[in-house]
Amino acid sequence: MGEEIPTDRKERFGWYLFDLANTSFTVLIVTALFPLYFRLLVWNETLGDAMWGYAGSITMLFIALSSPVLGAIADYGGSKRKFVTFYTSVCIAMTAFMIILPGLRQSEIDLLTPGVGPSPFPALFGFDIWVWAWVIFIIANIGFQGALPFYNAWLPEISTEENIGRISGYGYAAGYVGAMATIIIALLVIIADLPYTYAFIASAVFFLVFAIPSILALKNRPARVFPGEEGQSLARLGYRRVRNTLGNIRKYEGLPLFLVAYFLFSDAITTVIYYAAIFGQAVYLFSTTMILVFFAVTQLAAIPGAFVFGIVADKIGTKKALIITLFIWVIALAIAYLFVAYGALVWWTVGMIAGVGMGSSQSIARGMYGQFIPEDKKSEMYGFYALTGKFAAILGPFVYATVLLIVNPTQNPALVAQSHLTAMLVILLFFVVSILLLLKVRQPVKGEAKVYLEDDQPFV
Repeated sequence: MGEEIPTDRKERFGWYLFDLANTSFTVLIVTALFPLYFRLLVWNETLGDAMWGYAGSITMLFIALSSPVLGAIADYGGSKRKFVTFYTSVCIAMTAFMIILPGLRQSEIDLLTPGVGPSPFPALFGFDIWVWAWVIFIIANIGFQGALPFYNAWLPEISTEENIGRISGYGYAAGYVGAMATIIIALLVIIADLPYTYAFIASAVFFLVFAIPSILALKNRPARVFPGEEGQSLARLGYRRVRNTLGNIRKYEGLPLFLVAYFLFSDAITTVIYYAAIFGQAVYLFSTTMILVFFAVTQLAAIPGAFVFGIVADKIGTKKALIITLFIWVIALAIAYLFVAYGALVWWTVGMIAGVGMGSSQSIARGMYGQFIPEDKKSEMYGFYALTGKFAAILGPFVYATVLLIVNPTQNPALVAQSHLTAMLVILLFFVVSILLLLKVRQPVKGEAKVYLEDDQPFV
């Protein structure tokens, strides 16, 4: 099985640092700034909002199909760091490539009225410029999402049963510190009336600067080679490991039901993240500056939330702590739907409440899953974690985008706000059902799962 490699403070710090680095992409490109820029390029708000959701779905489809196999291959070759490096490089390069898009300044954007008259953006090589922006985002997002299952697979290696919730929480808290720094950079770009593309480049540079020392600090563990696997090609081996795990995953008590619940609330969280900025602009008429400040407030609430709930999870158990954080999400979205008539103050309140639930729910879920999985199948099983979460993320943005088109089939600007409210109500129901399922899941204990169950089928 190879020599065991212990973790140390430097490796744990490097793991936290990657969360700090990659959140620059999450905040500026996935959540806060690029979605608003994209819907402007499309020049049709309803179509742009729908295509934004479909971009997320396409990304997650690719990741969902590839990450379990790549995880199994990484386990066999002890090569998680290579995969993290590759996917991260793709994300950074494509984010930097956004420099080819129109360098719109806020002063120019304020003079534009999307949907009125022909689009002012010229085509590039025969395609509308928004199509290029759409494709660039999808590839960059594949790079971002592709690195996550390998990064997550380090968590059981750098933690113990006693501190897994705390370490996972520290990672998310570091991410929100990075998010705050990135938001400040974006605000400076807007205030100085510089092109939006400068903020996108800043996101790529931020990611690069902090990702390099992070990846260098992470350690590859020895390859895990099981009986009958010697001499097989990596691709063949990866698919066989996945098939074997699929056949036996139901035997890990509590894990299948947890994955169904995770499917639903991960679906909901991903969708909210994708559409939060657009929702704020479409329903509450937030300006770009207000949206960036809104996300800064959200991050301020998320940092202590991730810290506190990481400690709470270690005290009361990951299951109870996770259910509490999902209730927080339900309260936040219910307020957004029921009290919209009270105006912008409602969305500010929702941002603070959701911020507490955002980092803590994802962090605790990651730690809880780590308690379920067998010690020698970390990368492969986190591939399944990605498989569940990413398949969920295919459904969520797709459902939201489709509801927008169903509620507003004529793409009437007067119905944009109502279509977003209806779509958000559908997402709230995902949280409710996931809580009901989690109530039936037992509290897992790290390390109790066995790699080989008595009736496991060998690789043939």
